[in-house]
Amino acid sequence: MISDDIPERLGPLTQPAAAALAELDERDAVARTWSADHTLWRDDPTEIADRLGWLTVAPDMAAQLDTLAARCAGLVADVDHVLVAGMGGSSLFPEVVARSGAAAPGAPALHVLDTTDPAAIARLGAELPPERTLHVTSSKSGSTLETRSHLAWAWGRHPDPSRFAVITDPGSELAALAADRGFAATFENPPDIGGRYSALSLFGLVPALMVGADVRALLASAATMSDRLRSSAAANPAARLAAAMAAGVREGRDKLTLVVPAEHATFGLWLEQLIAESTGKDGTGVVPVVGEALGAPDAYGDDRLFVALGDETEAAALDALASAGHPVVVLPFAGAFADLGAQVLLWELATALAGALLGIQPFDQPDVAAAKAATASVLDQGRPSIEPASLDDLLAQVEPGDYLAIQAFVDPGSPAVAGIERARVALRDRLRVATTVGLGPRFLHSTGQLHKGGPATGVFVQVVGDDAADVPIPDAGYGFSTLIHAQADGDLLTLRDRERRAGRVPLAELLEVAG
Repeated sequence: MISDDIPERLGPLTQPAAAALAELDERDAVARTWSADHTLWRDDPTEIADRLGWLTVAPDMAAQLDTLAARCAGLVADVDHVLVAGMGGSSLFPEVVARSGAAAPGAPALHVLDTTDPAAIARLGAELPPERTLHVTSSKSGSTLETRSHLAWAWGRHPDPSRFAVITDPGSELAALAADRGFAATFENPPDIGGRYSALSLFGLVPALMVGADVRALLASAATMSDRLRSSAAANPAARLAAAMAAGVREGRDKLTLVVPAEHATFGLWLEQLIAESTGKDGTGVVPVVGEALGAPDAYGDDRLFVALGDETEAAALDALASAGHPVVVLPFAGAFADLGAQVLLWELATALAGALLGIQPFDQPDVAAAKAATASVLDQGRPSIEPASLDDLLAQVEPGDYLAIQAFVDPGSPAVAGIERARVALRDRLRVATTVGLGPRFLHSTGQLHKGGPATGVFVQVVGDDAADVPIPDAGYGFSTLIHAQADGDLLTLRDRERRAGRVPLAELLEVAG
């Protein structure tokens, strides 16, 4: 069982999960993780020994919380909005904070900018008075193209250093720029934490503190969970979750379908990046399925593992799935924002241990750079000629055990997004395969690694919106419309280079599927 009071319903994964758990115990995997033994994953310590700071960051942050909170309060004392610009690990937990109702009454409104869609950027520019907005640029390296472009746009419209702050690693390009321009604050994060493991570091906590979220309680729940996560594998909820995940992959049930309470739906996006980017490599991996509405048991093939947060989340539907023989795990979750601290640490350790079981290095992202390079090539050489594909032809290539990934380079605030979600469910029911939806370019920093480095079981349907107007990027020589189209082109070319089944279809053709 995953906890002391919720019985396991792993069905066909019961024995494989038990075997995986015994393997973790035999390898002393829990103790080796907490002692930062990189050999649990690889003999070479590169991008492992310097990526384990997430294990102890919560108490480190708690020790400096009063000073940090006072510093954040001073920065937002006379603003109405906080705009965090970042990608992937720099943006997803702030998005959780922004959409979970965690902000204190009367606090500034928190907005997250992780798209290069010009309509979305223009809308933010119109809604947020720059003189009443604190612009927080968040990037570990400081060199992320999207984030650099966001900062150039924000600075171009209001070059007042008192309205800018950065969160980054010590010595980054972004830190140097902030010093040169005299920004109001530079928050330097511990450098031994990778982006997708950074929720409980400054990348997640500074935006939360700026809007008055209860960070103290968030860290306290993580501390309580930390004590449980140091126990032996048999009594360790992260080890048991890791065993179920790895057993799923070994038994062909690699589609980890996450069932998250509606009020914390964006936490599913954070989980999606953590799992996909950590495990989707070397031709294998866990395929996280987030936001796919639950259906009847016969809507699914035999490639699913369902994991729910909280025993009241979709309880009836999960009971039906378990009764039909689908493996179901329910994790205790009280539902408050503060309880996410425990979930963050639980899932981080479970993902790291699952990587050990699957022979994967869970802290690097070797295939993400390929799409970045392809984007740079398109920007430098001009857009390639890409012929539209037929949706029917792409769907005809889907086989049992595959997953269908819809990659939508559209305005996140567009009504088209709801239509795309309806289309995914219709296609799930028609094809009986797992479906995912990624908004570009956000997904390039989350599931993009899985798409290119994971199992070759994805069929990729790309749609690209039409830009009514562009927003220039100062000093770039092009605008956000050019950038997002280059990112779409670059990703499609990279998928095809990896011999993935991928094509671009008209948005209207996809939306027709929804009826």
